[in-house]
Amino acid sequence: MEGSGETPLESSASIPGPEEPARVPEVPLPEVPEGCTRSPEATTKKLCGYLSKFGGKGPIRGWKSRWFFYDERKCHLYYSRTAQDANPLDSIDLSSAVFDCKTDAEEGTFEIKTPTRVITLKAATKQVMLYWLQQLQMKRWEFYNSPPAPPAAPAATLAGNGTALRLELEPENADLEEFLSPVETPTGLVGMAAALQPVPAKPSALQNISLKHLGTEIQNTMFNIRSNKQAQGSSPVPSEEDSSQNGEPQKEESPLLPDSNPPGKEPTDSPKHTPKSSLTTNLIQKAKRQNNTFPRFPEGLTRPRTSQEKVEALQHQVLVLTEELKSQKELVKILHKTLEAAQQEKRASSAYLMAAGDKDRLELVRHKVRQIAELSSRVKALEQERESLAQTASLREQQTQELRQHMQELQQQVKLLLDKNQAKQQVICKLSEEVTRDFMNPPSQPPAPSDAADRDVLSQQEKMEHLKDDMEAYRTQNRFLNSEIHQVTKIWRTVAEKEKVLLTKCAYLQAKNCQLESKYLTGLRRLQEAMGNEASKGSELLGQLIQEALQWEASEAVADSVGLSPISEYDEYGFLAVPDYEVEDLKLLAKIQVLEVRSHHLLAHEEQLLRERWAALGELTPSAELKQLLRAGVPPEHRPRVWRWLVHLRVQHLQVPGHYQKLLSQSQACEHLAARQIELDLNRTFPNNKHFTCPTSNFPDKLRRVLLAFSWQNPTIGYCQGLNRLAAIALLVLDEEESAFWCLVAIVETIMPADYYSKTLTASQVDQRVLQDLLSEKLPRLMAHLGQHHVDLSLITFNWFLVIFVDSLISDIFLRVWDALLYEGTKVVFRYALAIFKYKEEEILRLQDSLEIYQYLRLFTKTICNSRKLTNIAFNDMNPFRMKQLQQLRTAHRERLEAELQKLERLKAEYLKNQASRDRAAPKSCMSEDEGEGDAEA
Repeated sequence: MEGSGETPLESSASIPGPEEPARVPEVPLPEVPEGCTRSPEATTKKLCGYLSKFGGKGPIRGWKSRWFFYDERKCHLYYSRTAQDANPLDSIDLSSAVFDCKTDAEEGTFEIKTPTRVITLKAATKQVMLYWLQQLQMKRWEFYNSPPAPPAAPAATLAGNGTALRLELEPENADLEEFLSPVETPTGLVGMAAALQPVPAKPSALQNISLKHLGTEIQNTMFNIRSNKQAQGSSPVPSEEDSSQNGEPQKEESPLLPDSNPPGKEPTDSPKHTPKSSLTTNLIQKAKRQNNTFPRFPEGLTRPRTSQEKVEALQHQVLVLTEELKSQKELVKILHKTLEAAQQEKRASSAYLMAAGDKDRLELVRHKVRQIAELSSRVKALEQERESLAQTASLREQQTQELRQHMQELQQQVKLLLDKNQAKQQVICKLSEEVTRDFMNPPSQPPAPSDAADRDVLSQQEKMEHLKDDMEAYRTQNRFLNSEIHQVTKIWRTVAEKEKVLLTKCAYLQAKNCQLESKYLTGLRRLQEAMGNEASKGSELLGQLIQEALQWEASEAVADSVGLSPISEYDEYGFLAVPDYEVEDLKLLAKIQVLEVRSHHLLAHEEQLLRERWAALGELTPSAELKQLLRAGVPPEHRPRVWRWLVHLRVQHLQVPGHYQKLLSQSQACEHLAARQIELDLNRTFPNNKHFTCPTSNFPDKLRRVLLAFSWQNPTIGYCQGLNRLAAIALLVLDEEESAFWCLVAIVETIMPADYYSKTLTASQVDQRVLQDLLSEKLPRLMAHLGQHHVDLSLITFNWFLVIFVDSLISDIFLRVWDALLYEGTKVVFRYALAIFKYKEEEILRLQDSLEIYQYLRLFTKTICNSRKLTNIAFNDMNPFRMKQLQQLRTAHRERLEAELQKLERLKAEYLKNQASRDRAAPKSCMSEDEGEGDAEA
């Protein structure tokens, strides 16, 4: 901006925005700083002048004359009592202000409305008021368009974003002229010429003093007194009255004035102050003479449109050339295909001629026949596709025709309304002309009207003149308000875009900070592992650094207040983001994990796109799009609705109204055998979740009722360890007992195999063997390494399948697993199990001790933080993964397991039979220990 060394977004100390609070500067007027030059055009366009401000309290409430001047650096309108005051009284923040003028108010009155107050101002004439309103609009628009948009990523990218934003917003400045033509500058009433004029007189000096800013008034008075004494002591200067009477303004200006006169232009060129009454009369007369322009000044009547027409012609030419280029490209492609077909035919003919025997030629003919059959089938497929596309095109043409018909109807209605409006205006004009003609040229034949009739005609003519003036005033107000609404809307969009870019940049910087802190903690952890338990000053320093790193920073609270950090101490479902481990090494690892999760969340720009896709998704129906959305994860705000729909799909054949309440009544009437085990497991459910550890929470009671109802729903299972975690997750997401109950039924009875949670856990054991086969197929190196060290993975993975990764993965990831599981089935569990080992394959291969491998496998799932990477491995790297193959593996392993169990049962039966035969063959003389003790006592 002019007169400032930096733009609002280039300050190194802070990034002030349009909502920066007003700060009153110590310098009264925004003068040009030393070392900076201002062009003559900028000096002449300086926005300043005297206006009347309505304010005060009690008896001194009324209009007060104030000197207003605009500061371009802050978009503030400062005001003081006179132009020579040292300090301004106050300022008005125009960055978030809107302007309004009312026709029913006093002439020249307008309002500046800010979020905190409404300032009522009055100009000398209507022309001055329109000039101030238009200039304030332009200054506000320039303030929002001048700073470039801040970058969202590295510096190279940011610069490009700023340029694109500016190029997009600059052309919109011309749109304002369509609403409000440029207003002619009122000479002598605004700018530096107004500063040289005497202060407008007021009824009393006390009324013009601001008691609210009494300290500033005293400072300004003392400063003026000292300035006058210095001026009188240095050189005699004529007073303002003498200079104004002689028509010669002062040659030497006070340094307190906002700007100096432009070079090459003498102050005497500016006309004198025009009286208010004469200006008002001239403005009204000019408004009556001109009925087709707004506002009533000759400068804004015409605007050249030649450049716009040239641009439109060039754009049309570019479109024509683009279409021609596309057609030429298509022609070249057709010629290429024709040439390839001819070459292939030539090669086939040469091969046929070069064949040695009839068999070779016959084989070539057969090959050609097969090619012809393939081509014919392809042609049929293309024909079908063409027919489908033709149907689609016809449907679109029908829709287009309907839209065109609707548009034509609307255009006809608009045309009828315009014709009706034009007809009404013509009737009004004719009636007005007839009344005026009858009044100016009364007919001679009838007798002269009486005095009462003359008075009526005069009164009617006066009313018509007033109505015309009112119509013109309302038209002026309408056009200004339209321009104000248009500009405020554009400014709001600009601010929203800038805010979005700033938030993106803050998220990027915060993610980088998390990455640096994670690297720092990782270095501390490696250093701790390398040093071990050595007692030295270095180990003490290392311990101190680790303790400082483990403390929860206060900056995280600040980040939460901005709304950028998606990770806090607890997530949206109440799980601890930092697990409370007792071992210091694991505490450091947990902190590293949280930082990595936060970094991935901040840098995941796809999350916003995913939320927009879910928000645009209407009624849920099974489809390929819904499948992909569920694999990508459901946003927390949509997850309850989506889960209820998925559960209903699974159990709609089992749901009966009032069934859950009936089961609850049955559990209260008769205690189930599993009730005791349920009570024991309630206190062990999610110790790291605040909803189940808080004493006042009602989640444990809800969980108890859900599990008891399920024990009566499925007596063959009753209760199995792990069902408490499944039901708890359903409660946390759905927050309703009945919905959680049916979710548990859907998982146990429809998604998982029948005897997955039975007493023998047969299906669970089968799935572990299936997983071993899939791991050997997909990850052979890893399985060879684990087999070399005799590691049994089922000790680790059995619980994964039983509770569907609850307590194994972080909440953000295992909830994504559940999203896909409820729609696709158990195949999802195998996909994610394989993806977890693929994710950490290299780390496991580096371990060379079985005990170390078991310790790592016990906790390694908690270190997986990148949900996007894990999902990509599960659904892309693990393909193909057919359900038919999974069913075949399950059937084969079930047969083997059942054979093993039968063999075990036979061995058990034989053992019991042999034991019973040995008991019968024992000698009768042998007596039991109880009998021996009894004889001894006797």
